[in-house]
Amino acid sequence: MNKRDFLKSAAAITAVAAMPVIAAEPSKPLPKDWIDKDTGHRIIRISEEDDSKSLYFHDSAFTADGKWMVYDSPSGIMKVDLATWKSTVLVPGKAWRTLMVSRTKPILYARRFVRGADGKPGGAELASVDMSTGKVTGIAKDIKGGITTVNSDDTLLAGTWAERNYELQPGPKVAGTDGGYNAVGPDGKPLTFAAAKEVRMADRLAQNIPMEIFTIDIKTGERKVVTASTDWLNHVQFSPADPHQLMYCHEGPWHSVDRVWTIRTDGSQKQNVHKRTMNMEIAGHEFFSFDGQQVIYDLQTPRGEDFWLATYDLKTHKRIWYHMERDEWSVHFQISRDGKLYAGDGGDEEMVAKAKNGKWIYLFRPEIIEDLGVSAPNAADLVRPGVLRSEKLVNMKTHDYRTEPNLQFTPDGKWLIFRSNMHGPIHTYAVAVNKAA
Repeated sequence: MNKRDFLKSAAAITAVAAMPVIAAEPSKPLPKDWIDKDTGHRIIRISEEDDSKSLYFHDSAFTADGKWMVYDSPSGIMKVDLATWKSTVLVPGKAWRTLMVSRTKPILYARRFVRGADGKPGGAELASVDMSTGKVTGIAKDIKGGITTVNSDDTLLAGTWAERNYELQPGPKVAGTDGGYNAVGPDGKPLTFAAAKEVRMADRLAQNIPMEIFTIDIKTGERKVVTASTDWLNHVQFSPADPHQLMYCHEGPWHSVDRVWTIRTDGSQKQNVHKRTMNMEIAGHEFFSFDGQQVIYDLQTPRGEDFWLATYDLKTHKRIWYHMERDEWSVHFQISRDGKLYAGDGGDEEMVAKAKNGKWIYLFRPEIIEDLGVSAPNAADLVRPGVLRSEKLVNMKTHDYRTEPNLQFTPDGKWLIFRSNMHGPIHTYAVAVNKAA
């Protein structure tokens, strides 16, 4: 800095120092229980602490009897009484974090990631937590890889292992969001969140890192490899009903991968659920129906232009594609336990749909488009068309979609749980499926 610039800077600092200090306005308390004036639906803020997050959209958050729900908070793993919405600490501290709740037993599976003396991630540790007492019982230690799912009869855990780590979100994390992707374009300027994520995912895919999907026997600790590949294997999920049925994805930019796959725990019957029929067609964010019979996924033909929620029946191999409007496309979709309703968490204008008015929590009622009385000769072999009829539940105009809402229906189907930063910090919320009286 030259002398003239230094004097200018010093003068500016002196001027600022001489100005009166204006006290910042105290932050307003976050609303706890209100009616969305744009939709007429009741919303409840469940969490009390900032940075409290509901579970990922396909991870079981509820006990089988429908009485309790869990979420993560700075104080530890929280347990929610679904009759009163009261939260209490189940497991204190930041060490343990929720994996998912058993689909049949009153236990929670929890995990923590251990770091070595060098600060690098070490082997993970898994435990079960009694939902009544909070007692933590160890299952396995020093697990190489990340466990993501538990099967329907509580005998197996499953996850992925990679030969080396790749930092998908390098650099500073953005407060009030799920993280932060950082990348620059050809002009050297920082890319938007969505564009940077695409660049980072493409680079990760190109690494061709050797990976495995593996299972761990909960009783014996035995580890078995289900399948191995240099593809990017991710989003491993057990069927809610079949203890030996797994679903996973080939991760990466969706237009360049065959994403949705199923496989048995013994490595047999590996199949690609959706085969692309046009360039730039994409499918992803797959999940099971609660009876385990259907695989459900976001489908776009082509990407960013025509939007469907697709279902594939694992027994009959029949397919239904439900059409939706651009603004109704959602980061994640969800299905009620009885299979009669769907929901979506919307998206902003930067995302793949480029929606002008997509920042809503949606309820969808599916309708089949029936034949006109005379069917095509091969109608039984064709995709059955349908449409989703939408209702807006929550106006998400102040929500930053760098935090994914990750919505879930409560077991009774009366509420949708989601996370949001609509008021600044991330909190866990519930919205009533039916309008307030």
